[in-house]
Amino acid sequence: MWVGRPLTSAARGFWAKLEAFSPGGIKDRSALHLVAQARKRGDLSPGAMIVESTSGTFGLGLALAANAYQHSLTLVTDPGLEPIMQRLLTASGAAISVVDRPHLQGGWQQARRERVGEILSATPGSWCPDQYNNPDTLPAYEGLGLELVAQLGRIDVLVCSVGTGGHSAGTFAPIRRYFPHARLVGVDTIGSTIFGQPARHRLMRGLGSSIYPRNVQYGWFSEVHWVAPAEAVWACRQLAVHGYVSGGWSVGAVALVAAWLARTLPFDTRIVAVFPDGPQRYWDTVFSDDYCRRHDLLGIEPAADPDRICAPTSHEVHRWTRCTQIVDLGQGDRR
Repeated sequence: MWVGRPLTSAARGFWAKLEAFSPGGIKDRSALHLVAQARKRGDLSPGAMIVESTSGTFGLGLALAANAYQHSLTLVTDPGLEPIMQRLLTASGAAISVVDRPHLQGGWQQARRERVGEILSATPGSWCPDQYNNPDTLPAYEGLGLELVAQLGRIDVLVCSVGTGGHSAGTFAPIRRYFPHARLVGVDTIGSTIFGQPARHRLMRGLGSSIYPRNVQYGWFSEVHWVAPAEAVWACRQLAVHGYVSGGWSVGAVALVAAWLARTLPFDTRIVAVFPDGPQRYWDTVFSDDYCRRHDLLGIEPAADPDRICAPTSHEVHRWTRCTQIVDLGQGDRR
């Protein structure tokens, strides 16, 4: 889908890849691939239980994969999971385990991962995809990158939200092979530690992390943008009103950044942004006036340009902010 007005002008827009048209969203790709590879290697035996931590979308993908390959599925989540998502997962046959308190250092994410470990220990033969660190995650998105190459013919900039790091790296891998000049722009949320900011309570789900996923390819990013919840809500609602196709937190954040790039880069720059899912699961958050009022998310239009910091650890950001210095938090600065 071509996205121009109202986020930018009609002519200076970007292409959006609409992963909402997969049954469960973008994570269908990785879930099916990870399960298939685990079965092929013998890591996942026929009929064995699959156990994983999820904030929602990957859980839907795993429900699809578990049904396709006839496995039972237990998903560990936290109180922030939207009611509609919990009901969808349950209806798809998944058992849900909810942690009741965040980990002191790693927050809800680490608490979920520890619960996964407990279930694995108590269930012989069970298997965890470990989407945060599984190297199979990157090739799972090879097809997405190749689709974009075939559909667009040339790609100059790819804009992706970053959570586990899988879809940004996996999608960009074939693009950079065909177009060595292409740039990867990451979109994170305030309060996320992925690119060096301090861990804080995060309202937005689906992007960001309170741990350091090994699948993040830091050296491939040319810049990172952090986006605040109110800014993402504004972009989601603008997309819904003017373009009909919208989505949740990740879609709003990615659209905001891609539109700014379209306004500021040379006119003929071909920009593509990945929209990971649609708006359905966000009826009681992003698209709920009551929820947005409770969290002071309404009536806040983003600035025309992001703030800029010279280093990701120079100070804590609280609104849309850009940084072109990328630090590999596991191996040092690669740039």
